[in-house]
Amino acid sequence: MKPLSKPFVRLISFLLVILLSILSPTGVAQAPIALVATGSSLPEPLYVLWADEYRKEYADIQIRYLPEGTAESAKLILSGTGDFGGGDAPISEKQLKAASGKMLELPTVLICIVVIYNLPGIEGDLRVSGPVLSDIFLGKVKMWNDPALLKLNPQMKLPALAIQVVHRTEGKGSNYIFSDYLSKVSPEFLAKAGRGESPSWPLGASAARAQDMAEKVRSMPGAIGYTELYLAQKASLRVAQVKNAAGEFIRPSVKTVAAAALGVKMPDDFRISLTNAPGKESYPISSFTWLYVPPIANDATRGRAVADYLKWVYTEGQKIAQEQGYAVLPNEVLEKVRAKAATAR
Repeated sequence: MKPLSKPFVRLISFLLVILLSILSPTGVAQAPIALVATGSSLPEPLYVLWADEYRKEYADIQIRYLPEGTAESAKLILSGTGDFGGGDAPISEKQLKAASGKMLELPTVLICIVVIYNLPGIEGDLRVSGPVLSDIFLGKVKMWNDPALLKLNPQMKLPALAIQVVHRTEGKGSNYIFSDYLSKVSPEFLAKAGRGESPSWPLGASAARAQDMAEKVRSMPGAIGYTELYLAQKASLRVAQVKNAAGEFIRPSVKTVAAAALGVKMPDDFRISLTNAPGKESYPISSFTWLYVPPIANDATRGRAVADYLKWVYTEGQKIAQEQGYAVLPNEVLEKVRAKAATAR
């Protein structure tokens, strides 16, 4: 008998969590409710904190967030599994058309993907551009003292050290944001690797979780990778400045991520890319992260619990996110999201 695959084991475990959250040992619905969601690992620290803070106010509601990845989350929630999902990419049009029902895609906060690197003993802040990043992750720029990098970093003494590329495994939201940016600035990257949660990386070590990415880059001299700003800061990793559409080298920060959101026109469904946004101060690898919420829940009681939680997310939750150093939704966007979230039931 063949051993069960890891994805299958995770799915069975997830289904058991949902079953146990719905039923008591006697098979009767419990008064307390445990809402279950899968999603990206990038906003996991914030979502776990939200769940903890929410339960302090509403003791009868527990929220279990399982960081299975953006692609897996979309797949599960569209199939009717779980109460809501989370991801760092809009659900694909193909998936939405194949699904039996519609889905609300609600931005929660702004995030950005930062370029992290490990150059021991080298002082200064690394500068990179989109085309050079593309060449690095396509394997065309292989050494840290490559002329393309030296031209961007005349202030740094870049070593004759091999570049060790690290990328995320397939199905990850950070892949989508990073490849979306690189696809916009490099037609060659779009043709060879592609845009999506599972680009065709031609080389490099892989990291299943955002935390694994941080550890791999930290432990490998010459490494370069990418992760979310909050996670990079918590891990004390060096972060590069990235050249934006206006030709400015931008440090990622709450301010420069917010600038990217202000530079684009927001559609009513919030399905928008913020990468390579216009604006002198815009950080070019910025994005929303979304909650995937069924407009009408299969169970009315659980649907009301989700709706109540969403009200909290877009009021108290935003305040907590800001205190934690996240870029929260601009007011004009927040009002539209609140109105859309209020339609969930």
